Amino acid sequence: MDAVDRRIIAALREHGRATYAELGRQVGLSASAVHERVGKLETSGVITGYHAVVNPSAVGLGVTSLIGIYSTDTADDEDVAEELARLDEVESCYRVAGDESFIVKVRVATVDDLEHTLGRLRRIEGIARTRTTLVLSTRFEGRPNTSEVGDSEE
Repeated sequence: MDAVDRRIIAALREHGRATYAELGRQVGLSASAVHERVGKLETSGVITGYHAVVNPSAVGLGVTSLIGIYSTDTADDEDVAEELARLDEVESCYRVAGDESFIVKVRVATVDDLEHTLGRLRRIEGIARTRTTLVLSTRFEGRPNTSEVGDSEE
């Protein structure tokens, strides 16, 4: 992967529906050259997919929380992660260092739904307890990281 690939990735993160011609104009290549590079980035697993960014409140998911998961001493982290993945309301799951084993981002419609989800989480084998932080507002989220690997400030 070179600097041109990184610029293509940055452009796609900003506008995932850009045409190859638009991308080519941004990075100084032909549409066919961009098409070939994007194909290679997809095949190699650098680009793993494309998706729509949806306003959660507009689809009835107005309550967001970050939940710390504390595992039991005998928990198998892979099994716990698989069970967390089965819950539709768990949007993201991060394995973390520290007291908690995982932090999950949960989106639900109401606080009552959050209480129900917490009960479901606590019944998963391997979860000892949870710690919930309710998100009051989101300032930004899913922001593309446009810094290049190897960049340094001087």
